Amino acid sequence: MALLDVGVMFAAVAVAGAVAHRFGQSVIPAYILVGMLLGEHVLGRFSLPALGTVYVPETEFIALGAELGIVFLLFFLGLEFNLARLLARRRQIGTAGTIDLANFGVGLVLGWLVFGAFVPAFLTAGIVYISSSAVITKSLIDLGWIANDEAEPLLGTLVYEDLFIAVYLSVASALVLGGGDVAAAAVDVGIALAFITALLAVVQFGTPVFDRIVATDNREFVALRAVAAVVFVAGAALALGVSEAVAAFFIGMAFSATEQLHTIETLLEPVRDVFAAVFFFWIGLVTNPALFADVALLVALAVVVTTPTKVVTGYLAGRAFDLDARRSTRVGLGMTTRGEFSLIIATVAVTGAESGTFDPALAGTINAFAVGYVLVMAVLGTTLMGHSAPFESIATSWLDSTDGSDAGATR
Repeated sequence: MALLDVGVMFAAVAVAGAVAHRFGQSVIPAYILVGMLLGEHVLGRFSLPALGTVYVPETEFIALGAELGIVFLLFFLGLEFNLARLLARRRQIGTAGTIDLANFGVGLVLGWLVFGAFVPAFLTAGIVYISSSAVITKSLIDLGWIANDEAEPLLGTLVYEDLFIAVYLSVASALVLGGGDVAAAAVDVGIALAFITALLAVVQFGTPVFDRIVATDNREFVALRAVAAVVFVAGAALALGVSEAVAAFFIGMAFSATEQLHTIETLLEPVRDVFAAVFFFWIGLVTNPALFADVALLVALAVVVTTPTKVVTGYLAGRAFDLDARRSTRVGLGMTTRGEFSLIIATVAVTGAESGTFDPALAGTINAFAVGYVLVMAVLGTTLMGHSAPFESIATSWLDSTDGSDAGATR
């Protein structure tokens, strides 16, 4: 039956993805929703005539496939980040990213007010802080903005966020798996930071090694060797208590400077998309939608509080890149989208609950909040980007009137 369960899963995400694409929406919410629908918390509550209870269980393959989805998502993100190119624009990226960090502070305060404890507040801060690289990049392409000036601050700020979240995930994993004891988790955090430092050295000096790994004209071997490298290092990181997502990100950066970069992207993009779909389906599968009623107020509060802050910090990020009001507004609207990384952070709580180091009820609440928040923000963010014209006009008019007032005061 396990193979049949996997077949049902792939058929379901294929249909859900096609429907989402037909209506111009991100596939991420569609994959999550179909996972919830077919899971034990929805379909599993019904008994069908002659069949009894039928639903897709969380099989070992689906759980492992979800983990591979995280690994490949972060690996591809790393492929986009050439270290030399980042350093060339470090001033603008640093300014925009530092402004954007205000959203992490907002999330930390929000999480503390709701949960009254540091670790859940820390997880909440990460969930509401990180924008979705996958959804934003896809929207840039779909809207034809990818070649426009607003693409650079959007992608630059995402780079900063992803570098920040790489360290954050290591710290969060250490805190959660350490049972929330900051002192006890200090050693794990130290190991994680040492591992990240080693990976940074690999990125900086290991290009010749990675070039040799994929130095072949055989496309099959290029794919196999790249997969072997990223999965092996991600597995080793996990064995040391370091986030596998962080390791995959840095291995992607290491491969980004190789001559086979384009070949790797071409060969492994379908692999990434397949396992990413499994990951989002798994998120829905382990989420109990009955918990949404308990977190509805928190989701609504987070949406109301964090949407304006992302718009404002995104606008200021655009200005840091010397963009005008119209294009800076596009940056602000684009940054509101949340997606895969918020869900990856939520899985830290789920993993902690499964290992017995984190309260299962609290993990369920945080996971339900993350899923509900992502569902709302993924749709809201893509909608705001697609209908940005009125907001651009308002921002331009407001700036013009402000400049006019300043000019009048000067005269």
